Amino acid sequence: MTLLPHPIIVQPFSLGLGPIQLTGFGLGMFMCFVIGQFVAQRLMVRRGLDPSPVPDMIFTAVVSGLLGAKLYYVVVLGNWHSLFDRSGFVFWGGFIAAFAAVSALVVHKRLGYMRMADIAAPACAAAYAVGRTGCWAIGDDYGRPWTGFLAVAFPHGAPPSTAGEMAREFGIAIPAGAGPNTLISVVPTQLMEVALGLVMFGILWRLKDHAHAEGWLWGVFLVLAGAERFIVEFFRAKDDRALAGLTYAQGIALVLIVAGVAWMAARWRVGPGKPGVRNSVRLGESLAT
Repeated sequence: MTLLPHPIIVQPFSLGLGPIQLTGFGLGMFMCFVIGQFVAQRLMVRRGLDPSPVPDMIFTAVVSGLLGAKLYYVVVLGNWHSLFDRSGFVFWGGFIAAFAAVSALVVHKRLGYMRMADIAAPACAAAYAVGRTGCWAIGDDYGRPWTGFLAVAFPHGAPPSTAGEMAREFGIAIPAGAGPNTLISVVPTQLMEVALGLVMFGILWRLKDHAHAEGWLWGVFLVLAGAERFIVEFFRAKDDRALAGLTYAQGIALVLIVAGVAWMAARWRVGPGKPGVRNSVRLGESLAT
């Protein structure tokens, strides 16, 4: 039984290759780092920089990001039973851990912190858009009950979008006339995030040759990423709403928006100790010709 006469049913993607089980989430995570590396290296070449440090940064982001995403889900949200599950990863946990680890690597290798921050902005946006397809592929991070345009249902999601699971996991009241096993149609928030991630990437790529000091673009990314998540959280199936009905993720998003605005202000003008990017872009273009 469902709440729609003809709901869009989404089955999890899984492909067995002998002893290896390839899931949509794993494929999405793999491709997000591949795309992130491609974008970062492309931008570094454009600016006449050596792209060889990027693979080390990506590897550091993979390890620290996955660890941070899992620890946030287990420790902060209290899901200790999911410590060794293949599901249960939270974006903000992964983002914070990856940011800290990659920042430490950049400082240690003296790669130029603000220079690499500028490079990372569009790369992170592209990676985010691709990575969210993995959530769609396994039926994770979906939205609240919805019967309107593009409403979807995940009978084998993580967790399944049944009335009983949504009541237990997210505190959503079971609709009248529905039983615990009733399949509930929901908002496809994963696709919203993919679309908004692509918009973020488009904006950041458009601004890649900005007239401000190196690092300014990272502030733009923080503002866009914070705004994107703050909006999407209103549609997500969540049970961690706290202050004024906002979720923990929205609280982090607001902090990022404020930090991003301050970051942009600090890197607004080119000056002593604050080189711009346009000269390096011209250098990169001349080297390529």
